[in-house]
Amino acid sequence: MRRPLPAPDPLLRLQASITARDDRLLGWLYDHGVLTTDQIASALFPSLDFAQRRLRRLTVLRATDRFRPNRADGGSYPYHYVLDQLGYDHVHAQRGLGPPRRDQARRRKQSLTSRPDLPHLLGGNQVFIDLATHARTHPDTSLDRWRPASAFHDPGVFYRQGGNPQMMIHGPKGLPRPDGAGVWTERGRSVPFFLEYDTGRERLDILTEKVAKYERLYAMSTWAWPVLFHFPSARREANLHHRIAGIDLQTVIATTTAELRTALNASPADQVWQLAAHGGRHRLTDLPYTDADHDNEFPTHTAPDQDGRAA
Repeated sequence: MRRPLPAPDPLLRLQASITARDDRLLGWLYDHGVLTTDQIASALFPSLDFAQRRLRRLTVLRATDRFRPNRADGGSYPYHYVLDQLGYDHVHAQRGLGPPRRDQARRRKQSLTSRPDLPHLLGGNQVFIDLATHARTHPDTSLDRWRPASAFHDPGVFYRQGGNPQMMIHGPKGLPRPDGAGVWTERGRSVPFFLEYDTGRERLDILTEKVAKYERLYAMSTWAWPVLFHFPSARREANLHHRIAGIDLQTVIATTTAELRTALNASPADQVWQLAAHGGRHRLTDLPYTDADHDNEFPTHTAPDQDGRAA
């Protein structure tokens, strides 16, 4: 009698059925923790129904897992997707990271389901999801990089050759901890940026302290990215501008609001960003920055202005 064939390896079975879109999704979940069904569908799929069918398949394959938080006023939120253990195995294999912990998925899911600031995490992720959604329907645009807040917690993460060595000695103390960072490209021009996502619950002096930390980073660095503050309301935005009015800021502070974007049905890529001490609104790719390394990696067709920043 023939010996029965060995059971197929679950990871090989997953990798045999994975698509480029699946791969991108699993990478996002690895880096950013959790995304909702609606976020995933908007950024990666042509329809919600298509997204739901594919997510069910990835869950059956144990690449993803999901949970559904309850609403305080009754009912529940949409499904929130996280990586299952095979998802971690796949991402680690793709990135050459070595095998993950056997209980990594369980520990991460437990952390996310009990996380008190989960709405803040999802809100910050939503800004990048909106950019990815814009890119999906506008062929001349792309979200080329999306880095999570955790990428900026290690000592010396902001240091570059030629900068102040104190950045290496003291690590992130006294320096900002952005809620994310990215590179957005539109019509051949790329802009790097930091994101500060505000839910309206922090005191205003904490916001001005964040601005001061970015000023400190500017003074110690050889590069500078615009800092995007995304507020829930126009009142909150106006309060910050009032607080920093009259300060000779070197950092580029740009603000927008969920109210404005909803009223205009606008993407973060659109003309929604107000610069401190300047009137009017600007597109994301119109915001100035200074970064020779970025320019080498993402060559731009636009000449820098008189301050050496890409205009």
